[in-house]
Amino acid sequence: MKLFTLFITLFLSAISVSGQTLYTKAYGNAKDTPIIFIHGGPSGNGTLFEGTTAKKLAEKGFYVIIYDRRGEGRSIDSTAIFTYQEAFNDLNSLYKHYNLNKANIIGHSFGGLVSTLYTEKYPTKVSSLVLAGALFSQQETYNHILSTLKKTYTDNNDTTMLKKLLYIENLDKHSAEYRKGCYELAGEGGFFKVPSPSEEAIKLKKEYEASEFYKTNIRNKNAAILFYKNEPLNNINTKTILAKLKRDKMKIYAIYGKQDGIFSNAQIQYMQELVGKNNFKLIDNCSHYLFVDQQKAFLDGIEKWLK
Repeated sequence: MKLFTLFITLFLSAISVSGQTLYTKAYGNAKDTPIIFIHGGPSGNGTLFEGTTAKKLAEKGFYVIIYDRRGEGRSIDSTAIFTYQEAFNDLNSLYKHYNLNKANIIGHSFGGLVSTLYTEKYPTKVSSLVLAGALFSQQETYNHILSTLKKTYTDNNDTTMLKKLLYIENLDKHSAEYRKGCYELAGEGGFFKVPSPSEEAIKLKKEYEASEFYKTNIRNKNAAILFYKNEPLNNINTKTILAKLKRDKMKIYAIYGKQDGIFSNAQIQYMQELVGKNNFKLIDNCSHYLFVDQQKAFLDGIEKWLK
């Protein structure tokens, strides 16, 4: 374990859990308000957030903890089973490793499901839950992607893509193939990108792609397949859980990109009503990776809520 004192304190280590190594890194002063960032996936990693945003968030007075889930990204583990409980166990190991009793959790994309289910199971460990472009009603998202693109393909008389979409639409909705197909179509349709990114976003992306973080942007292509094979809770809706957490006085915040194509207007409206106007932020000219698309607005929102 090494400690470097620069403008902020940078803490790099690896947690050994059950004989395996979990990649983790912390930015900031350990005495500051702790935040754990939970990345998307399955098959994702924390390199984009770490390479663009973690240090800047720490400079605002937070202790920012990054990690890659077991078997994903830099936490290479051929024995990973890919279940929510496995993710919970590793999160609990992070708390122990960093001597945390409670922490704020930011869940991005699929990480929002992990975060919500973890908060439900261990509410005393969570100071607040921040849903950042987070999934919460998976089938609604899939339906929105498919219905939007079906109209586009039909209007354009694109019979090839329409045939592909219809094949995906008829797959088992609890299968990894169905999920993969929906997101592949969304990616091809530009659902994860803003049409006209800001100069700041373009600069951040170029800096990331030239950095060491991009070189370690490891993607385990088998992660999603194994998750859908081993985890019975897939294609889930966490609205009931979020509503109960809200009733139990858990602090919940939500921040989404206005141009994030994977969420319908109805889903965004639901989330705003759930968390309340003061706890909700919808950022314009911003899609799924909101901490890059509109980093300042993202940071300002987190600072306002958690400081």
